[in-house]
Amino acid sequence: MSTYAEHLPTPNKIIPALIAGLLTWIVLGCNVGPNYVRPTAVAPQAYRGALAPDVTTATPTSTLADQQWSTVFEDKTLQRLVTEALQNNLDLRIAAQRVLQAQAQVGINRSQQLPSVSAGGSFSALQVPSSFASKNANGTPGASYFDGGGFNASSAWNLDFWGLYRRQSEAARADLLATEWARKATRSAIVEGVAQAYFQLRSLDAQLQITGNTIKAREDSLKLVTSLEQYGAGSLADTRQAEELLHAARANLPDIRRQIAIEENTISILLGRNPDAVDRGLSVDQQPHPQEIPVGVPSQLLERRPDIQQAEAKLIAANARIGVAKAQFFPNISLTSLGGSASNQLQSVFSGKNAYWYAAASFSEPIFDGGRIRSNYHLSQAEQQEMLLDYKKTILNALKDVSNSLVSYKETRERREAKTAQVTSAADAVRLARLRYSGGNTSYLEVLTTDTDLYDAQLTLAQAQEQEAASLVELYAALGGGWQ
Repeated sequence: MSTYAEHLPTPNKIIPALIAGLLTWIVLGCNVGPNYVRPTAVAPQAYRGALAPDVTTATPTSTLADQQWSTVFEDKTLQRLVTEALQNNLDLRIAAQRVLQAQAQVGINRSQQLPSVSAGGSFSALQVPSSFASKNANGTPGASYFDGGGFNASSAWNLDFWGLYRRQSEAARADLLATEWARKATRSAIVEGVAQAYFQLRSLDAQLQITGNTIKAREDSLKLVTSLEQYGAGSLADTRQAEELLHAARANLPDIRRQIAIEENTISILLGRNPDAVDRGLSVDQQPHPQEIPVGVPSQLLERRPDIQQAEAKLIAANARIGVAKAQFFPNISLTSLGGSASNQLQSVFSGKNAYWYAAASFSEPIFDGGRIRSNYHLSQAEQQEMLLDYKKTILNALKDVSNSLVSYKETRERREAKTAQVTSAADAVRLARLRYSGGNTSYLEVLTTDTDLYDAQLTLAQAQEQEAASLVELYAALGGGWQ
């Protein structure tokens, strides 16, 4: 006849069952706190100031921002400068190191979900002089050498039943994503910065050349006026006015050279090198300017702009930290264990009779903390709301950037076209005025006025050409290009 004890499960069956049940309990444990849901962003149907009908309805991926920067900037020298900047720029390298730091932080947070295990051992030996050793019964000296030791292993595991560590890992992964998008935003800013500085440099080069040509023309004009004065066909007033024009042009040279040096130094720093001269390529008036630019639809900015992606990643991290703060309200459950073997005789350390072990489970529940946990929970909620507002603000600023760039590109192009016509008319006016002065039909004041107008118009045209080129760069960056 069988007894009740015979039907009880043996320890060999109980322990695996307990472990399986514990693991199931941990896996099915809940994650407190809200799960992230992307906020609804209401974007307009089209950008304000679009240059052409939205061609992206038929081909939604064919937009300016989808193009590589090397296809947008056709100047080979500019392409080489941008490539060098992306390889050597210190800001970009700093951003890359921040990504590595965030990756390491993810590993640190993830490790808290797993048990920690450590092991160690010890050995000791002692030898004493025989005169101090006790004697045996037969009168001979006793043992004078002793040794012993042991080894042990211990483990500890804070069970993540409430999702505290999982939420921390979720926040760390979101922080990593935000850091990666920040690196891409830095990359885009470097492409934009090098191109902007390069076009500014080429505009200053054009202004320097214009000023040099103007100085040569005014030197020739001064020689003519001086010659006419010597033969009685001119006056000293005409000579002084011609000298005034020449000195005014010469006075502009130092300032233009100063600005050129500043732009070269700016580009050099962006390239990660010491301040030095910079190579030149196409002149500012030879830079390509497309008449129509496919810009896509505003909703595409949510996926393309790195600053928007960064803001959303920060929102995800803040949302996860609400769960971290909420988990602090619940009990903290932990398991600890220790085992090993020890003996005062080294040769018997591994004997089973010298083994020992210890296991314990504990939990702690906060009862009174002066409102610290509740205040921390409210803090995490407020930070999440701040990140939500920042996310929405970033989207609005992105829409503003695109609209501003579209308007700027359109208006600067029209301004450049008008200035080109103005320079053509001013050059002809100078030619006619000099002919009239040579023929004695007008005073030198007319030549002075028309020459000044031409010089100013030429300088303004060079600046307008730079602004048109720069506005294309701004539009490309505003649409989210340059980081791919």
